[in-house]
Amino acid sequence: MTKRIVVTGTDTGIGKTVFAAGLAGLLDGFYWKPVQSGLDDETDSEVVARLAGLPSGRVLPEAYRLKSPLSPHRSAEIDGVMIEPADFSLPAVPGPLVIEGAGGLMVPLNRRTMVIDIFERWQLPVVLCARTSLGTINHTLLSIEALRARSIPLIGVAFIGEEVADTQRTIVEFGGVPQLGRLPHLDPLTGETLREAMIGGFDLALIAGGE
Repeated sequence: MTKRIVVTGTDTGIGKTVFAAGLAGLLDGFYWKPVQSGLDDETDSEVVARLAGLPSGRVLPEAYRLKSPLSPHRSAEIDGVMIEPADFSLPAVPGPLVIEGAGGLMVPLNRRTMVIDIFERWQLPVVLCARTSLGTINHTLLSIEALRARSIPLIGVAFIGEEVADTQRTIVEFGGVPQLGRLPHLDPLTGETLREAMIGGFDLALIAGGE
């Protein structure tokens, strides 16, 4: 079984944190978000701790906690911090690790380094989260091309939102990628409803079937 999986998205605010929480819970693993931008509201790590149902200590501390809800490079500059790529060494944990990226692939971490540069260095398998609403075909296919241009292994696409069958089919066919499943918007969103949706909507063996 794959021990380390990166969860990224085509954009910010599409639901990849909720998906990452569900995946970490199903794997009974660990979760790590290296960079958190924005501390006023519930952070992504706090969301995962609330939803994933993991034992205490399984949500690992961020390498960087930045105050402003902006792109990490700008948020770090406001805080007087320089994000250093050397700080993104993979943590050693005794089980599966779900790593969530910040925003999309081309989000800057500093004035020289983007999120995708770290993914390229890691060479870990990636799940690409994509919304199903209008505009997703372009964003998702561009993200797939960017990953392939860097030879970053792509497990497939996890759709988030209401089912839009033709859009999902179009992305899968043009992108030449597996559709891993779909996570609907949940109301209420609880650990229980998330786990049920993940079990019903995704093939865990397809996601974590091998390195």
